[in-house]
Amino acid sequence: MVNNYDAEMTIWHSDLHKRKKTGGKKGIQRKKRRYERGRDPVLVTLGQREIKLKRCRGGGIKISIKSDRFANVYDSVSNKTVRVEIIRVKSNQANRDFERRGIITKGAIIETPIGDARVTSKPSADGVINAVLLSKQ
Repeated sequence: MVNNYDAEMTIWHSDLHKRKKTGGKKGIQRKKRRYERGRDPVLVTLGQREIKLKRCRGGGIKISIKSDRFANVYDSVSNKTVRVEIIRVKSNQANRDFERRGIITKGAIIETPIGDARVTSKPSADGVINAVLLSKQ
């Protein structure tokens, strides 16, 4: 039986390796803890809505989007939010490769039927794609 918790490429978010405020090295007094584990990033793409539920420490649940076709776009001129379909990812400042692959992250510019919009939410962490309208068509 394979244990997924002890995989070779597990991400750890512990501060055991860091230095003290004084600049001295910390002596590592214990082993790694399961709650210090991280996860691989969820890269949100354009497509049929697909979500992923993540269990957090304490038993809470985070909703993460794997793919979605719609975004909640806020128009500052009319002061309204409209749910519109995403046509394509125009640009992504986070990574040029994300732009080519059509990955949606915070700060990405998406093309919609009402105009271009900038994503203001973190889809892989918030579970929703919120955006602000940049230019009307």
